[in-house]
This record gives sequence, C-alpha cells and structure tokens, in this order.
Amino acid sequence: MNCTEPRPLVHAHLDHELDLEKSLEMENHLRECSTCSEAYEQARRLRAALNDGELRFSAPAHLRERVNALVRREARPRSSPAWWRGAAFAASAALAALAVFAIVPRGASTGDSIVDEIVSSHVRSLMADHLTDVPSSDRHTVKPWFDGKLDFAPAVADLADHGFPLVGGRLDYVRNRPTAALVYARQKHFINLFVWPAAQQKDGNPGQWSRHGFNVLHWNGHEMSYWAVSDLNTAELEEFAGLIRERTTPPTP
Repeated sequence: MNCTEPRPLVHAHLDHELDLEKSLEMENHLRECSTCSEAYEQARRLRAALNDGELRFSAPAHLRERVNALVRREARPRSSPAWWRGAAFAASAALAALAVFAIVPRGASTGDSIVDEIVSSHVRSLMADHLTDVPSSDRHTVKPWFDGKLDFAPAVADLADHGFPLVGGRLDYVRNRPTAALVYARQKHFINLFVWPAAQQKDGNPGQWSRHGFNVLHWNGHEMSYWAVSDLNTAELEEFAGLIRERTTPPTP
C-alpha cells in the first residue's frame, strides 16, 4: 500500500468503515508512515473535541414538561378525523425544539455560525494536508494565481520582514461562496486569512472570537471582508491583522 492510496482512507479507518483486510493494511501503514499517522491522530483529536459535553446543551426540565404536555394534549381523541395530523405536527415541532437545544452550543447565535465555519475550514486545511494550492513565499506568484478563479482580486501582502512569512494560497468555500485563503506562518503556527468582497462597504473595527483553542479576528477594509484564524495568541494575531490592514491600504492620492 503506497501513501497515495491510504490518505483518503484515514477517516474511514477511524470510523471503523473498512473491512478486516483493509483495516489491517491501514494499521501496518500507519506504523510505517509518519505523515498518515499524524493525519490520523489529528482526526482522532478533532473527533474527541467535537464529542466534548460542553458543546451540547440539554433542554431544561421545564421545557421538556411543556413539550410533553403539548404532545399529550394534541394526542387526545378528537371528533374530527384529522385530529391525528395536528398531533403529528405538534410532536414533530416538539422534537425539533429539543433537537435545537441539543445541538446548539451554549451561548451560540446565528451570527456566530460564520466563526464556527471559519474555524472548521482552518482545521480542515491542517488535517487534510491541503494548506495551499499554490505554495510560494512570493506574493507576485500567489496573487496572479487567483486570476480567473475568483470574481475578485485579493491583495497579497509580504510580511516576512515582520516575522509572518507568506506560505501560499488556496481556494476555499465559506458562506456559500468561493473565497481566497492566504496562508502565513509564525514560527510553527499557521494563519489562514480568508478574503472575499464585503457585503457592507464601510470599514469596521475588528471583531474577536475564540473557539476550541483558535483565535479569530474579523474586519472589513476597502470593500473586502477579512477573517484571520490561528492558534496563535491574541496579541500576535492582532499584530498580524494590523500589518495586513497597513499593507492592503491603497496609497493616498
């Protein structure tokens, strides 16, 4: 088994979806291949983090009582032959309400969903060995690579002189649209900078979030929306964001 074949099977092996023969081949390969072994370990850690009880919020007892009372009331016999349709609808709505309480993280809101999507895209790029489509530290190589692949031209800054060297770029998909992902490094840490046209034209101060050990910064500038995510500490990520804003600001006429 060469290394090209088993990489797509890492997650299937983790989920026990392979037959016995293929599972044994994967076990042997993981012992011999450090790259695939690291990918398997990263996937295992991510699954363990997602199964953390803190990501789930059980419905409170008073809500469960109200839902059960509603279902019992709607399930009483009615003179109309269509009574059961109302009961079925009430039961479905009740189950949906409980499902929402079960899967939405504590304190989460609709506006936070993009933050979770940004972090997920960052983690996937690290796990799937797909950090860049165009690996290069030369912004004059990375910037033109996006030509014809996106309906906008992302500004690419060279921050090597400040300790944030450019690693490359790739295409990603966030908020139901193709986006540019510019990748920078800080010692052994990676920063994904997601860029796409801003819905609102006015510039804004950065928003800041933290998710599962990752820090996220967001700002709008010069008709673009920027999202920076990394496991760097907040101070260094803010330094990076400040440098990006400086280098992507058009010169004053």
